[in-house]
Amino acid sequence: MNAAHDNANDEFLVRVRDYAEQVLRPAALSTDRTGVLADRIDELGGLGLLNHLAPTEFGGLAIDRDTDRRVHEIIAGACFNTWLVWAQHAPLAGRIAAAGAPVSALAAQILRGELLLGAGVSDVRRFPDHYVVARKAADGWTFDGTLSWVSGWGLNSALTVAAVEPDTETVVTALVPVGPRTRSTGPLELGAVAGSRTARVHLDEVFVPDENVLTTQSLDQARIDDTGTASDARAHHFGLAETILTELERSTVPLAADVAATWRPRVAEIRSTAYALADEATAAGTGPHRLDERLATKVASGEALSAISRALLIARSGRGLSGDDTAQLHARSVLFVLVQGQTTDVRRAQLAALAR
Repeated sequence: MNAAHDNANDEFLVRVRDYAEQVLRPAALSTDRTGVLADRIDELGGLGLLNHLAPTEFGGLAIDRDTDRRVHEIIAGACFNTWLVWAQHAPLAGRIAAAGAPVSALAAQILRGELLLGAGVSDVRRFPDHYVVARKAADGWTFDGTLSWVSGWGLNSALTVAAVEPDTETVVTALVPVGPRTRSTGPLELGAVAGSRTARVHLDEVFVPDENVLTTQSLDQARIDDTGTASDARAHHFGLAETILTELERSTVPLAADVAATWRPRVAEIRSTAYALADEATAAGTGPHRLDERLATKVASGEALSAISRALLIARSGRGLSGDDTAQLHARSVLFVLVQGQTTDVRRAQLAALAR
């Protein structure tokens, strides 16, 4: 049984890798300019990537954590814009399945891979200065406010939204269909991952029935959980690093391959440490478990990415800054990684390392 499951995971990874190399990577520069298109989402769905974590009874693949990490590495390494749009959606099927509660009609669509989700959960970090307000209503909640970042806007049929009930400081995370009361002024002008169709989205007194609520928890607990998520170096870091290292290795410029030879074992060690710490934290119940070590590993990952992306720009000389060269694309993606999911603890760790 385990051998059959392993074989299925391996075959899935082969399909994803083939797709990434044949479709995503060749189009990465144009995708950054023109944006992720609906056809791309259809292709991801056809590969099972919209519900790869869902149980088999919903048509999912129920893949394991290690395989999921490899999928994130492959997609992020091939096209970072596509990865960002997909990554807002990808974990939710697993989260819904793990909850074990009866699923709503909308949640069932997610488990079956029938639609793409966007995510608007990070504004909780800014409470009480900026957040989406949750108010209790009969048989549900009303959400009102502006989501600072939603990637994949125009492609997603629903959003995962985290809102705060200010009187009790309760965080309500729920599925919200995109409709007349979820409006955007258009894509944000981003310096990195500009093809991710990231927008600011306003929720205008949107009613959320109880059946679409994923969790309700205290603000303190939500922040503990967020600390656990934001403090780790994650799979997309290492997928991007693999792409940059490979391009350095293929360079004809003297010493470029030497840079890759120096940094490849360092990146491999950071990756191994990051995954081991994240797994240990999950087993311990997430939160601040060995937080300083996890933050240090995330800082090390960012520094490695910064160093090798600079090396690729140098190796490409002036060409690397042109719009048709991948060196500038990767360098801008690295800038995104440095600021993505940045909590106060992450920022402090990054700046402290640079101040030494």
